[in-house]
Amino acid sequence: MKKVLLIIMDGLGDRPNSSLNGKTALQAAYKPNLDYLALNGATGLMSPVSLGIRSGSDTSHLSLLGYDPEKYYTGRGPFEAMGLGIDLLPGDIAFRANFGSVINSKVVDRRAGRIKDTSELSKSLATNIDGVEFIIKSGVEHRAALVLRGKNLSDKISDTDPHNIGTDPLFTKPLEKEAEFTASVLNKFIERSRKILNEHSVNIKRIENGELPANEIMIRGAGKIPEIPSFREKYGMDAACISGTPLIRGIAKLAGFNIISVDGMTGRTDTNYGNVINSAISSLKNYDFVLVNIKGTDIAGHDKNPELKKSIIERVDQAMDPLKKILTNTLIAITGDHSTPCSYGDHTGDPVPILFSTEGILSDYVNSFDELSVSSGFYKIKSSDIMPIILSYSERAEKYGA
Repeated sequence: MKKVLLIIMDGLGDRPNSSLNGKTALQAAYKPNLDYLALNGATGLMSPVSLGIRSGSDTSHLSLLGYDPEKYYTGRGPFEAMGLGIDLLPGDIAFRANFGSVINSKVVDRRAGRIKDTSELSKSLATNIDGVEFIIKSGVEHRAALVLRGKNLSDKISDTDPHNIGTDPLFTKPLEKEAEFTASVLNKFIERSRKILNEHSVNIKRIENGELPANEIMIRGAGKIPEIPSFREKYGMDAACISGTPLIRGIAKLAGFNIISVDGMTGRTDTNYGNVINSAISSLKNYDFVLVNIKGTDIAGHDKNPELKKSIIERVDQAMDPLKKILTNTLIAITGDHSTPCSYGDHTGDPVPILFSTEGILSDYVNSFDELSVSSGFYKIKSSDIMPIILSYSERAEKYGA
């Protein structure tokens, strides 16, 4: 049996960019190692979750790992919280949070100018209201997780993240009668947080420096911790995860993965990709399956920066050179969790390129890893097909039938 290395380049898929002469970031990038793995492998296009679905990183990663989102997805919040090291209890309600900027009563930036550190802001918001404890922990840049802990709480409430700029900051609403108390206490927290954040020294200093204030905490993805079978139960493999993104670490942690820290793995575009790939290769000595998530490509897509996305692909590719030396006993699978085209700035339902490479594989002779080239490859699949294919190529699949 072979070891498995699954590399997810977040938001990898793209569309033509005028600044790249009508090419996608993948088409324009110099990526000899990805092209080598494609040429010595089987390629194709994968639709995350299903055809045309604009999936989130949470639902797509669940599906990629063989966990049906329809069955196991309760909201993004629990994964964010667990990925940041918050131990959730039964009955807790967790949210993904953004620190955003509100000026003249309008949301002007959902990421507060991609503020680098919100830890002091998060500490100032910890409180207890009407018997409900509010736990908040900062993540990468503007991101955070919020947890409500108390009695009679419900996750059936609306988001306060408007997902657009130029809109009014929102309060939450109950989506069913049983959630009225939760909505009420959360709105009290939101009202209190606005006063605290507007008066916080961090934001006063940011305004003095001509920077956007992080004066609004916007929440989404309410959920309770789901119960899922471990990855080892499902596939008989010991697994590890390398990711700078709390969301992905939380999903992996819930599935029983060991979480590996890597120097220089920031979850931003400045990640040391050489350290990440080398750590993944080393981890294969102790684990059967290693999941790597690379966030930079998604960030560039959201920021509508095709040159940055191209540059990140090239840096990742350069770091992948050692992968060519482990194909004898390792199956390498590389894909995206969804498309984040720079021309659009958000997730789309476009398919993403995928490759499987290992010694002895039947190659389809595709010689470039990009959206158009791999369309002539073997596969036109959905993300739920990935694990069966991985099991087959790694010589772990059980026979179906006699």
